[in-house]
Amino acid sequence: MSDCIFCKIVAGEIPCTKVYEDSEFLAFLDIKPVNPGHVLVIPKQHYNDFVSMPAEQAAKLYTVVHKIAPGIIAAVGARAFNLGLNNGAEAGQIIFHTHVHIMPRQLKDGLVLWPQREYTEGERDIVAEKIKENLNNL
Repeated sequence: MSDCIFCKIVAGEIPCTKVYEDSEFLAFLDIKPVNPGHVLVIPKQHYNDFVSMPAEQAAKLYTVVHKIAPGIIAAVGARAFNLGLNNGAEAGQIIFHTHVHIMPRQLKDGLVLWPQREYTEGERDIVAEKIKENLNNL
């Protein structure tokens, strides 16, 4: 038996409030929502994080997100939403089973986006070149 809470949800060992299910994916209400209608979309197969998923599965995951997001927004009367995916502990990932958050947003709901910063002189070009080099090595 897996210790992964999401694998236990998929196996029916832990209840959830399902809003969507197909043969490969499950979507359910987050138990501690940012706003009402906050849904988690997960692959039924366990992947520790997004980058460990095969690209085909990642594309299918976002196809499901694209399919159900409008229904979530309409159901709660929102006009907007945020998508969230934390990949790794440093990014805030707590449950190490790939999942996407669909978080309905309302005007003046009190939520703010993370702070931004400016690049220092020359930093942007250095970072861009390092990214390109690493992409070429994949």
